[in-house]
Amino acid sequence: MESYLLDWANLLLRWLHVITVIAWIGASFYFVWLDNHLLKPEAPDLKAKGVDGELWAVHGGGFYNPQKYLVAPPNLPQHLHWFYWESYWTWMSGFALFVVLYLFNARSFLMDPRVHEWSGPWPAVAAALGFLVAGWVVYDLICRAFGQNKGEGGRVVIGNDGRVLGLVAAFVVVASWAACQLFAGRAAFVVVGAMIATMMSANVLFWIIPGQKQVIADMRAGRPVDPVHGQRGKQRSVHNTYFGLPVLVAMLSNHYGMLHSHSQNWLVLSLLMAAGVLIRTFFVKRHKGVNSWGLVVAAVALLAGLIAWMAPAKQDAAMPAPTLAQVQAVVEQRCLMCHSGPAAQKGLRLDSAEALQGHAAAVYQQVVLQKTMPLNNVTAITEAERALVARWFEAKSK
Repeated sequence: MESYLLDWANLLLRWLHVITVIAWIGASFYFVWLDNHLLKPEAPDLKAKGVDGELWAVHGGGFYNPQKYLVAPPNLPQHLHWFYWESYWTWMSGFALFVVLYLFNARSFLMDPRVHEWSGPWPAVAAALGFLVAGWVVYDLICRAFGQNKGEGGRVVIGNDGRVLGLVAAFVVVASWAACQLFAGRAAFVVVGAMIATMMSANVLFWIIPGQKQVIADMRAGRPVDPVHGQRGKQRSVHNTYFGLPVLVAMLSNHYGMLHSHSQNWLVLSLLMAAGVLIRTFFVKRHKGVNSWGLVVAAVALLAGLIAWMAPAKQDAAMPAPTLAQVQAVVEQRCLMCHSGPAAQKGLRLDSAEALQGHAAAVYQQVVLQKTMPLNNVTAITEAERALVARWFEAKSK
């Protein structure tokens, strides 16, 4: 019953998480696109109102006319729509899912004694949570130390984005390496993705929204507005748009054992995230009217190189197809601890020749193609044994 309820919690939390991710990343992508497509108004009345850019769009049978003011409209509206609950609910639902899947089942999903020998689940759980906290602290310190300068009158001026993003990228690579030395490969990818997602949501919570609220409060009170709030909000929003695709690929990649089970999995993850940054940079530039096709070529070359580097060794066609008995011997040693008897995991039994042959396609998919089973490779199946299963299924399918 406990496993059944956890499956429902997994489903519902994952559903909620996907919905909120779509809302948050979609809004982020839309506003980046909007900012880069606004045109200077020509109408005198718009210029007189302080409109700095406008756009006409059509969607769903209606016409829309978004306008951006250089500072604010002369009469600040009482009711403003804020875009932050998408961020908060994405993080909260993702963290809840992380707790249910990885922290609650730390021995099965978070820990791998072949990677690091933890004294128990609690130190591993504390370390995973530490990554989320440390990620935000280090990232925020980089932004504060290297992303701001002193301007006229001692005012803080935000800038140096290239240097800041370079340092952040180096930190993420180091964090990816460290996570892959401490946690099971699948969990390590999720920890790194959750760390970056925490940085993104913390940007909204600690800087973007408070800065906007301070600007509005100063305007309503007739006080001078410090431009640093807008500059910092813009800086962190730009960072978030570049973080988006790396987070998504880190989260999706944990479903593909060929990635997180690789001996250099930290480098695999780093290269995948780098490809995501290149792709996102291309679209940001394209929104500004610049087609930097070199970025696309670089991203495709990076992915193609990764695919070629990770390609499995070709099987010797001259080798005879394994017998069912040989495959059963592997399954008995590596799989039956979870897939035998009435209580078999997911109801999938492999404890007879008939059952094994009936589930041959599922075994091939999970053991050979995706390499997600055995879970965290807890039974230490070898590459030679995976190859044996592959030759058996492929010969059987001819």
